[in-house]
Amino acid sequence: MGPDMALKDLDNRLSKAVAEFWQTRRRQGKSQGRGTGRKDYGARRQVTGGAQLDGFTNLITELLTEIGLPAVSVIKKHSAVLPGYYRPTKQWDLVVVNSESLIATIEFKSQVGSFGNNFNNRVEEALGSATDVRRAYQAGVFAPSRPPWLGYLMLMENHPESTRPGSVNEPHFKVLPEFTNTSYAQRYELFCERLVREQLYDATCFLMSDRDGGLKGEYLEPSAELSFENFVRSPLGHATGYVM
Repeated sequence: MGPDMALKDLDNRLSKAVAEFWQTRRRQGKSQGRGTGRKDYGARRQVTGGAQLDGFTNLITELLTEIGLPAVSVIKKHSAVLPGYYRPTKQWDLVVVNSESLIATIEFKSQVGSFGNNFNNRVEEALGSATDVRRAYQAGVFAPSRPPWLGYLMLMENHPESTRPGSVNEPHFKVLPEFTNTSYAQRYELFCERLVREQLYDATCFLMSDRDGGLKGEYLEPSAELSFENFVRSPLGHATGYVM
């Protein structure tokens, strides 16, 4: 099956992944403290419980296998580990390996609440992961692979705190003007655009969804450039060259 056929009904499939994200968070929130009689602090259980983004990793897996890649080539969770250059190893969310070739690596991230506290952490993680794996490739760690495809997806809560303009701290020097009087949603969108334009990642995706609508699979794509369809067309086209 070609990429165009695999992308049929993509909106509905993405909607199901969004709904699964919010449903999983709600289940994990309700299960706080069971067995111990003590709730985790704040929403920590929802943050550390994992599995929220499984709908996205499963959807990408399905699309890759639908174009002809063997299911064993798509590696997830604890087995999705690659050597690095600045560190021994890095666990990715999804890795694609076929015939001893590293085809692709993808990170799936979310941001729900605590927008000011976590934005810089997400930026640093994404920059470090891309720099590490690309430098490892340059050093021949993945030889004889061709350059692997790198992807990054961010799902952000659509909330008044994420969409209202925020302040910046400028004790010594002025920040770049594009960061002044902008919301965290706008900053994430700009960040995802720059990851691609600076060639750190081959494609990125930025989605927004609120808690109530998200349970029904509703989502927004603030930028056509960062849409989910644009995002998945890129690795499918790249992986097609490895399909026998």
